[in-house]
Amino acid sequence: MKDACESDLSRRRFRLTRGPSRTVIENAEKSYVFGFNAVISEEIERIEDLPHDQRAFAYEGAGAACAVLDLITLTRGRRLRELLAGPAAHHPFAAHLGAGRGYALLRLRPVRAGRRAHPLLRWLAVDGFGFGWSMARADRMVGERAMPDLLSRAHCALFDQGLGRLLWYHDCASPDDVAARVASYPAIRRAALWSGVGFAAAYTGGAEADELWWLTDHAGADGFRPHLAQGCAFAVAARAQAGPLPDHVAQAVPILTGGEPEEAAAWADTALMILGHDPHTHEDYQAWQAHTRRLWARRHQV
Repeated sequence: MKDACESDLSRRRFRLTRGPSRTVIENAEKSYVFGFNAVISEEIERIEDLPHDQRAFAYEGAGAACAVLDLITLTRGRRLRELLAGPAAHHPFAAHLGAGRGYALLRLRPVRAGRRAHPLLRWLAVDGFGFGWSMARADRMVGERAMPDLLSRAHCALFDQGLGRLLWYHDCASPDDVAARVASYPAIRRAALWSGVGFAAAYTGGAEADELWWLTDHAGADGFRPHLAQGCAFAVAARAQAGPLPDHVAQAVPILTGGEPEEAAAWADTALMILGHDPHTHEDYQAWQAHTRRLWARRHQV
């Protein structure tokens, strides 16, 4: 079982100094811990008792717990598959992200995570690994801008998406601080970081409308506006699978993408169809992102 105190991110020396933003981010982690413990205690049905906007984070925790149990009991992903086929059927993004966090907890490479689950979404586990690994080692991953030796060069961009999501938490959804943090990384890493920031800004929230406009300006000035929009499009596609969008998602999407939520989700869905039959490699996953950016650019004639 996880200690509820793990959701207090100030213990990790995160810059959680902004009242409402801190509440949003720590509530997300509280729900993650709740979902993790619900699996361990065999009470996963309790996740449905949470507010609608918090269930995605709880299913992320459930995905982490299932991955950990599968790994230590050598059940070849059975619990994660059952989670995806049952309770988390409408939260596949969250469960796969959580699986990656489970691998990070055990310090194992996530490349095989969910191999028998969704053939393409399983690459989100590398994103989740990047988030979880960086959260536990923020001094090195954020402060020193290191990269773990566990990953091949081909998977580093997927790791950096998760790191980008973690930066949103680390700097408490402050657009100026997050942008300055991203700018401190080499240019070759910043595209994936901005994609992760866009996902977190919409998926988790924590920023006001004017702050989201500043975030958009920062991404544009850095040359990665399409990547911010693509991350947001994936976030709304993930949230839309679970029913009505939370208010913070509906507010963020028009600002970060310049389109309505239904349009942004359609970019991700259409980009997936462009990939054709049986996409499953990490190159396919990155092509999915690239096609989403092209659809966004076509909409804005960029």
